Amino acid sequence: MSTDDESFHPLGSEWEDDLETMLDDTEYDTDLGMQMAQDAFRVTKGELSEAEFHEKYHDDVMEEFGEDERPTKEAHEEAQKTAGGVAGMLKSFGDGDSTESRRDTMKKMGAGAAAVGLGAWGTADDGPQASLGAAQEDDDEAADTGGENDLQWGMTIDLERCDGCLTCVDACTQENDLDQGVNWMYVLAFEDELSSGGSPAPDVRGGADGFDMLVRPCQHCTDAPCEKVCPTTARHTRDKDGLVLTDYDVCIGCRYCQVACPYGVNYFQWGEPDVSTDEIAAQMDVEPGEEGDHMTDERGRWVDARAPRGVMSKCTMCPTRQDGMMGDEMVGTTACEDACPPDAIQFGNVNDERSDAYQHRENPNKSRSIIDVHHNMPSPDEIDEELDGDTDLEDALEALEIESDVVAIMKAIEITTEDLGPSDEENTTILEQEQEVLESVATLEEYVDLEDEDVLDELRLGDGEESDAESRLRNFAGNPRSMFKLLEDMGTNPNIAYIGKQPGPNAEQVEGPVSYDGWDSLTDNRKEVLDEGTVGDAGVSL
Repeated sequence: MSTDDESFHPLGSEWEDDLETMLDDTEYDTDLGMQMAQDAFRVTKGELSEAEFHEKYHDDVMEEFGEDERPTKEAHEEAQKTAGGVAGMLKSFGDGDSTESRRDTMKKMGAGAAAVGLGAWGTADDGPQASLGAAQEDDDEAADTGGENDLQWGMTIDLERCDGCLTCVDACTQENDLDQGVNWMYVLAFEDELSSGGSPAPDVRGGADGFDMLVRPCQHCTDAPCEKVCPTTARHTRDKDGLVLTDYDVCIGCRYCQVACPYGVNYFQWGEPDVSTDEIAAQMDVEPGEEGDHMTDERGRWVDARAPRGVMSKCTMCPTRQDGMMGDEMVGTTACEDACPPDAIQFGNVNDERSDAYQHRENPNKSRSIIDVHHNMPSPDEIDEELDGDTDLEDALEALEIESDVVAIMKAIEITTEDLGPSDEENTTILEQEQEVLESVATLEEYVDLEDEDVLDELRLGDGEESDAESRLRNFAGNPRSMFKLLEDMGTNPNIAYIGKQPGPNAEQVEGPVSYDGWDSLTDNRKEVLDEGTVGDAGVSL
C-alpha cells in the first residue's frame, strides 16, 4: 500500500472501492457496512472499545436488519469485570446451538456480479522484518497469557519450501466440494523492491527456485473484525478451539464480514453449488444433518464444507475433522497440510510446544532437517540387517547406500535434541519423527563411533558441540530470512505464522511457478482482473 493512500482498508484504496461497489450491488446499506468495517479495525487496534462500537451502531443495525445479535454494551462492560475479560466473552459469542434458521429472510442477490479482484499485500511500514527470535518471544508471551483455553488451532507456513504447485488448493477444493474458482486458499509469487528483476532463490531443500511465495488462507484471528460486524452471530469464534467459522443457517448474506476482513479471504456463493448437500452426506454414508456428515460440527451448527446459495464462506481449518466427525485419526489435521508435497504447511495447536505448528515456528532449521532426513534415513532394522560388528563410516555408508549428509544430519539432530518427546495430543508428527531419528542414530552407533574426532570432522560437525550441530542444520536446511504474521499491527492476532520473506510495501504479484494449467478442478477466478491491471499497473500493491 502506498504511503499516500488514505483508505481505511489495509489492502488499499482500490480494494476498498471494489468492496464498496460490491455492497452497492446488494440490498443492504453500503455506508453502514463500510463505516462498521472501518470502526471494527479501530477496535482491534485499541482505538475504540467493544462497548462503544456496539452502542454506536446498535440503532442502525436494528433499523437495517431488524435484529442485532452482537454482544451488547452492557455485556462488554460486564465482561471487563470478569477473569476472562472481553476476549473470553467474544470467543464464546455465538457459540451456542442455533435452532432458528434466518436464511428464510435472506434478501436474494442477483448472480451476475463480478468477483472481487485479487487482494493486495504489503507490510504496514518500511521497517526491518522481525527476527525469528523476537517473533517467537512475542508468541510465547501471548501463549502464556492465553486465558482459560489452551487449544488454539493454527498454522506455520514455510514460504521458502512452497513451490507453488497448488496441491493444497486442490485438496481444499476436493475436501470441501467447492465450486471451481471458489478458492479458500491462494498461492502466489511476488516481487518487491528487494527482489526486483528476479526474486533470490531461497537456499532451501525443496524450495521454489527464483521466487518469493505467499500462501493466503483465512488467518483465524483471535480478535476477528469480521465477527464484530456480523449482525446475526453467523460469523463467530468457536470457544473450544478458536476457529473463526460461519454458520450457514444463520448467515443472511449481507457481506459485511467481507468488507471487515483485512486479508481478503471471504467468498460469496452466488448460485446454487455444484455439489448438493445430499451428495456431501452420501460421501460420508450418512443422512444430511447426522453426525459425521462433514457439514455440521459437534454443536450441530452447519459450519463446514461449501456454503449454500447466498451465504459467505472461507477457509474453516476443517472443523469436522477437529471434532472427530471424520475419524479420530483426522483430528489435528487439515486437507491442505495432508496434501502439501514439500511439507510447507504445519497445522496444530499453536499453544502446545509439542505441536508441529509450534515446533516448526520455534526451530525451523531443525524441523526442516527432521522432515527431510526422515524420508531418507535407514531404520534400525535396516541398520542391523546391513551392518555386522564394528565398522568405519565409509563402509557403513556404502552398505546402507546413503550419503554422509544423512548421517551428519541425523547426528546433528541428536546433539540438539531437548528432553521433549511427542505427546498424546494431536499433530506432534515432527517430534515423533525426531524420536525415530534418535532410534536410528542409537542403532548406528552400535556399529560406528560417531563421537570419534575424525568421524565428526568428516561429517562437518566440528567438535560435536551443540553450536556445531546447529550450524550444520542451518547449512543443510537453509536459514529462514524471517518469521512474520500478516498485518500483525492491525491487532487482529492472526493464528498463522509465516517463515520466509515478508512482502515489502510495494510488492507485486508475478507469474512465477504458480499455474492453473493442467488442473481440471481449479480456476484462478481473479486472473482476468489481474490481466486488466488491478495489481501493479493500477497502483495496488501486494
